[in-house]
Amino acid sequence: MTQEHEAAHGVRSRRAAASEYPADRFDEIPAGGRIGAHRVTAQPRVTWHFVLGGLIGAALLTTIGIVGVTIAGSAGTLPLPSSQGPATADTKVKPKLNPEATVAVLDGTTAEGATAQALATVITDEKWGTIVLAGPAADTDTAISAVFYADAANEAAALGLAEKLGGVSTYLNADYAEGDSDLVVLIGADYAGPGKSAN
Repeated sequence: MTQEHEAAHGVRSRRAAASEYPADRFDEIPAGGRIGAHRVTAQPRVTWHFVLGGLIGAALLTTIGIVGVTIAGSAGTLPLPSSQGPATADTKVKPKLNPEATVAVLDGTTAEGATAQALATVITDEKWGTIVLAGPAADTDTAISAVFYADAANEAAALGLAEKLGGVSTYLNADYAEGDSDLVVLIGADYAGPGKSAN
């Protein structure tokens, strides 16, 4: 019991010691009031500034994007700086027959070279070129007729011959560079004859 008595006496002596000191402002804390330097007042949140700034930025970027796409869409490309000079003159090659150009005529249809022989005769008689070969092509299911040339220097002659053959297409193709001819006429199923447009 002595220990219990001493413990109870210790609690009483602390209370007595506490009552000996005068009361100060820390003994009674007002409800809801904060006292002390460590208590900082909360700043009001200003999230509406960030929301407004984001909306203005998004609207500005959207407007710039729409204007850029409109400008690019109307011209096909973005406008170039004005420091560039005017466009150069048109460098399109004009058709010009060359009677000295060597020509191979290949029949890509099921006619087994008969169409090639007939066309070779016309090219020779009209002096549209010099025939070096006329016969069947490796494939007999060619759909579109064309004039091929392996050297860009023969483009004018290819265009001229294609025009006389009824406006068939022309193609620069290095696969024909090993042959003995400057121009290769490939007759397809669409060929209607010299001077007639292909279907």
